[in-house]
Amino acid sequence: MLRRLHPDQPESFAFTPANQAWAEGQITKYPEGRQASAIIPLLWRAQEQEGWLTRPAIEHIASMLGMAYIRALEVATFYFMFQLQPVGSVAHIQICGTTSCMICGAENLIEVCKEKIAPRAHMLSPDGKFSWEEVECLGACANAPMAQIGKDYYEDLTAESFAQLLDDMAAGKVPTPGPQNGRFAAEPLGGVTTLTDFTGEAQNGSVALAMQIGDTLKRIDGTEVPLITPLVAKAKKPAKPKPVDSATAKKNEPKPSASKPVDATGVSKQAATAKPKAKPEAVAKGADVTEAQPELLKAARGTSDDLKKIKGVGPKLEGVLNELGVWHYWQIAGWSGAEISWVDARLKFKGRIERDGWIEQAKILAEGGETEFSKRR
Repeated sequence: MLRRLHPDQPESFAFTPANQAWAEGQITKYPEGRQASAIIPLLWRAQEQEGWLTRPAIEHIASMLGMAYIRALEVATFYFMFQLQPVGSVAHIQICGTTSCMICGAENLIEVCKEKIAPRAHMLSPDGKFSWEEVECLGACANAPMAQIGKDYYEDLTAESFAQLLDDMAAGKVPTPGPQNGRFAAEPLGGVTTLTDFTGEAQNGSVALAMQIGDTLKRIDGTEVPLITPLVAKAKKPAKPKPVDSATAKKNEPKPSASKPVDATGVSKQAATAKPKAKPEAVAKGADVTEAQPELLKAARGTSDDLKKIKGVGPKLEGVLNELGVWHYWQIAGWSGAEISWVDARLKFKGRIERDGWIEQAKILAEGGETEFSKRR
């Protein structure tokens, strides 16, 4: 299925203060240079806050994580858990249409959606309160047919009970999630045959928690204490990765309009394709005191070395190194620890010099030898 961004986009996106703190806490779970690993939880949080994933949200999160916009867009369009179009302001209904639910009446639930919400999936109801879609198996086969609404399951549905759920939600009520036929969980329809002396609560744990925090239809704004990661309270505010769309962008290159796609596919274009313009001699603000500028050259001495023979250096990174004044293997081979720190601070992904073993490779290449990596090039 081809998934595109919606043609109508808001002007901007920002996390609520509490969600921003939560997002920064998530980023601290990953080592320096690996912040992009937080892409899925941050995209999900943005969707929980807004109801759907907008282009400004995707680009905002990409900038937070130091990612190219297209990389974040690849994630958002790949996973069907992310809604790329507006959803109902009250609820987005997901009807399970796989075997067990289909056999037990999912088609009847879909007909109710078509009648009460909209004739086609992903369309908003006339009042904008509801939207719906058919999804693959949600794993509640024993309680078929069922629907996921918000973060909770509504199971053992009939066309009549489902229609009543929609009416209640439209009236501002929050129906109790879980089985809608009196079952506690997924025990046999004829009654329990084991643990018959169990006298538990009126609701199972999942349903009880949903009702306790009133979270079934509520959009997450970060104030839900049980849902805040403990890491936020303990972790220091992480250093923000340098946004990809910073002042290093090419001069006069236009930034895409927030309201119009830059091309027919609706894919946004990132302006940050230029190399850093800071002079190699400049000392970065807040640079570590252990940094020391290595020997840099204004131009190559004779023919420049092919730095791409070093594992971890691609065409783009080679250009960055040249911009800094690094042209030859012997320059890299002679870097001290403090000089590695200086160069590392000016690369997008910190730690790769030591992680990929640049110094050892450069020493071999500078002496005319070949590494296992350079032999494969």
